[in-house]
Amino acid sequence: MSKKSEKTMSRQKVRQYTPVVVYFGAFGIGFLSYVIARIALGAYPHPIHWASGVVGAVVGYFAGWAWYRWRGDII
Repeated sequence: MSKKSEKTMSRQKVRQYTPVVVYFGAFGIGFLSYVIARIALGAYPHPIHWASGVVGAVVGYFAGWAWYRWRGDII
């Protein structure tokens, strides 16, 4: 192999995967926040429940990454 092809191969990025715990955190906390908002904010318009679910999913995403850095993946 020539030097040029070795440099090309070393520049290629290895694809990183998203750990399963991040998906569990995003879906789990998102769903939980939706259900809690559905119960607590029943008299308010329906989009507020969806917004709380999205906010919960974003919080769960970052909580999943924090869990992954602290404890590792769950599988």
